[in-house]
Amino acid sequence: MLRIFQQIALWEAISTVILFFVAMPLKYFANVPEAVRIAGSIHGFLVVIFVILLVACWQTYRWKFSKVVTYFVISLIPIVSFWIERDVKKQIASAKRSNLH
Repeated sequence: MLRIFQQIALWEAISTVILFFVAMPLKYFANVPEAVRIAGSIHGFLVVIFVILLVACWQTYRWKFSKVVTYFVISLIPIVSFWIERDVKKQIASAKRSNLH
């Protein structure tokens, strides 16, 4: 489940960047409102999946509530949200090392 959460966190971060730095400028400067509609729909779907997986990981891996809140708040900030993916990737690597020893 951590790998899936890691991938969703990555795609959610990418979709945030695309929404804010590609689709919104297209809407306001090039008069292409469809860009926000499409990118926003994709981003919204990924956010919902992200939150569902965040809660599932919280329950499965018994994460501290503060970690869950931190991940959620950080997911709202473009660019910074890539940190979540990297942090989860470290957890996966650590779990692998623990299983090997």
